Amino acid sequence: MNKVFASAAAAVADIPDGAVIMSAGFGLCGNPENLIRALHDRGVKGLTIISNNCGTTDKGLGVLLAAGQVKKMVSSYVGENKVFEKLFLGGELQVELNPQGTLAERIRAAGAGIPAFFTPTGYGTVVAEGKETRDFGGKPCVLETALPADFALIKAWKGDARGNLIYRKTARNFAPMMAAAARVTIAEVEELVDIGALDGDQIHTPGIYVHRILQGQGYEKPIEQRTVRRRAG
Repeated sequence: MNKVFASAAAAVADIPDGAVIMSAGFGLCGNPENLIRALHDRGVKGLTIISNNCGTTDKGLGVLLAAGQVKKMVSSYVGENKVFEKLFLGGELQVELNPQGTLAERIRAAGAGIPAFFTPTGYGTVVAEGKETRDFGGKPCVLETALPADFALIKAWKGDARGNLIYRKTARNFAPMMAAAARVTIAEVEELVDIGALDGDQIHTPGIYVHRILQGQGYEKPIEQRTVRRRAG
């Protein structure tokens, strides 16, 4: 089955207003840049976005925030984005903060068909407010629910027409879990290769989880915090 789409615009053409979308990436690493731009150009609004963070003021998912397209963010880290801060403090953006490990496990659980799980993380904090708690072996835990989505937008290093994907280094964070947890997974890749070109033992996301794939282009790969070493002397 050929899952290749000609463009990012075509791949996101049926994403409606109010959709729940997972977006992979860690900081500005591994962001599905083409798909985010295409979603921005479509102008869909009222989106709920599940992502570890929300980009920076003008990079990554930040462009959707700045355009007023996001209703709610389900995230772990929300720094580095002045637009996020302004919208949240102004009451224009709903925010559901999660400990990073809990966010990852909620996504993984959705992909595994597990409706909820208990974790000690967050017990006794605002994270646990309104949630069921239970004691296991003397350790109090909080009940967290699985976190599914309508669409997952992910980026991989290499992929083939069947949707098999290989990520590179930190860009692998969150993407495999999101691919399994969404009803429709859309992947953009830096290199779209022939079927059979990928080593089966190296595939991180099997094609069964991917519904649409496209060849990405024009990647910026911006550096969020540039740090350099002083020259000796």
